Formats: sequence, C-alpha cells, structure tokens
Amino acid sequence: MSSTTAENLSFVLEGIHKVKFEDRPIPTLKNAHDVLINVKYTGICGSDVHYWEHGAIGAFVLKSPMVLGHESAGIVTQVGSAVTTLKVGDRVAMEPGTSCRRCEPCKSGKYNLCEHMVFAATPPYDGTLAKYYTLPEDFCYKLPEQMSLQEGALMEPLSVGVHIVRQAQVAPGQTVVVFGAGPVGLLCCAVATAFGASKVIAVDIQQARLDFAKEYATTSTFIPGKGSALENAERLKVENGLGAGADVAIDASGAEASVHTGIHVLRNGGTYVQGGMGRSEIQFPIMAACSKELTLRGSFRYGSGDYKLAVDLVSSGKVDVKKLITGTVKFEEAEEAFKSVKAGKGIKTLIAGIDV
Repeated sequence: MSSTTAENLSFVLEGIHKVKFEDRPIPTLKNAHDVLINVKYTGICGSDVHYWEHGAIGAFVLKSPMVLGHESAGIVTQVGSAVTTLKVGDRVAMEPGTSCRRCEPCKSGKYNLCEHMVFAATPPYDGTLAKYYTLPEDFCYKLPEQMSLQEGALMEPLSVGVHIVRQAQVAPGQTVVVFGAGPVGLLCCAVATAFGASKVIAVDIQQARLDFAKEYATTSTFIPGKGSALENAERLKVENGLGAGADVAIDASGAEASVHTGIHVLRNGGTYVQGGMGRSEIQFPIMAACSKELTLRGSFRYGSGDYKLAVDLVSSGKVDVKKLITGTVKFEEAEEAFKSVKAGKGIKTLIAGIDV
C-alpha cells in the first residue's frame, strides 16, 4: 500500500516473523483531555524485536494482529476540548503507557505498577509505529526548541535509565557498576554520571560495546573472565580501586552471571537494582545479599517525574542521546530495520514517520 494514499499506515505484527503494512482508521480522541499525534520517529526496542521473534514476552502473548513500537516522538495535530498544556503544532515525546489512575498503585504514586496499564505494543494493545497515535495530554512532554524529534524518541529508553538510577538512589561521589552496555545500560551510565557519581564502570562481554561506553559516559570498563562471579567481582574491585566494594550495582543485562557478580562487587550496605529482564527464575547468592545487608530493588519501566527529568537532562546538555542513534530508516523499511537490530547492528535505530 502506498504511504501517500494511506490515512494511517501502520506496521503490524501478525505472528512470528510475520509483519505487514496496513492502513487503519485515524484514531479518535477518547476524551476531552486526549491529543492526536502525528508520529515522526520511533526507536526499535529489544521488546519489539522479541515479540517479532517469539510472539510473546512472559505472560504477554500475541493473540491478534498488533501495531509495534513504543519509543516515539511526534507533532500534535488535534487537541481535546479540555487540553490546556498543549496546542496543535507542539513537538512532544510520547510516554506510551497509560495508567487507570484509580487502582491502589496509581493512587499511591506508583502508576508504572498500574493493575490496568494500557502499554503500547504490549498485547493486546497497539503500538506507535503508525502515522497517528492518541495519548492523554499529561503523557506527552513538550520538547524544548533545542531538542530534536529524534532525541525526543529516545526519551523512552532514557526514562527507563532514569527510573533505574533513581531506584538506586545514586548520590554525588558514589561508585556505580553497570552490567550490560546496551542502550539502557549506557543510559544508566550517563544518568549516574549526571547525578554526580565519582566512578561509573560499565561491564560487558563485547569489547566494541565497552569501547563505545568508555567514550560515552563511563570512567572505566570491565570484561568478565572465565572464573567465578566472586573472582570477577574481586578483580573488578581491584582494577577500579573500589576498595571494599561499589556503592551501587545495576544490572541492565538480565544475565545470571551479571546478577551474581553485581551482588559480590558491592560493599556492605550497598544497593543493587535489577533493571534487565532475563530468565524468569535464576539461582541467587542470597547469603551474600543477607550478610552484607544489601538494599535490593527491582525496576520496571518509569514512573512519576522520570520522563520530565529525562527531557531536562537532555535539554540541559547533561545527557547526550544523539550519540546512541546509529541509523534512521524510512517507514517502509521497518522490517529490514528489525532484522538489523536482531543481528546486533548499531546501538539505536530509528524508524522515520510516514511523511518525514
């Protein structure tokens, strides 16, 4: 189908490795506080690729065709009658998960844990890889003049990094070890640096990723050896002058070996945050976690204030997301872009909107 004749061309996942371009109706505003957005750029996330590759993530199983994509930015083209903070023509970063605002997690300020979350490109809900998408006005973040729409699309993964680092309560002068130098891990490094960490060490098994990390936002890097997690943790501490251990360890990989090394690299009373999702169940060094009296936290998506802070960090120059963008493709080339990301090419690939 031609993108010039389609009203709302969308990139739809029908099944494993089965996608199509489909013209869908332009979405209508559901209530007076909604806005309609012309999507201009969308990043490809690992979860999008996982659905394309496997058709499911845990309990979220594709049962009917679903539009992919959730890392997006665009331009407001219509506003509801009660909208006061946005107008037609505003450029916005799009927070792709809408909470119910009524359940206990929402009312307690933890809306990312909403019991009735509607999250883009999570079955059964459609994503943002379409010409148009609707959101409530308070889930749209106006971009400052100095920020591009491409940067706006990266506010989603940056907000994940912000939430993880806030969960770790990283403070000025602390030492932080981040496991996994993919997009989220790299952004965790950048946010920890912006928060004033004195040492930020990236850990990965791929030298190329660590080379980029060293130039991007870390003080040093580390490749684990073939020894035990405890041996790797001890070597990591010695090589990086961490003394009794790091103040904070963040796992953005989901790898069991990284989890073990992260627990062992911490000082007594340190903080560990799990941001990466791997296997549903793993072995865990519970004795070390207890005897060190560690603070252990999970991290899921982003919550109140995370998107706003992400925009502020980029607009102020404290975090640079442009360096992560390694390619931009046309909307019609979306499937090839998914194949490239699956093959491990680049760091962050963007898909341009229909009329970009």
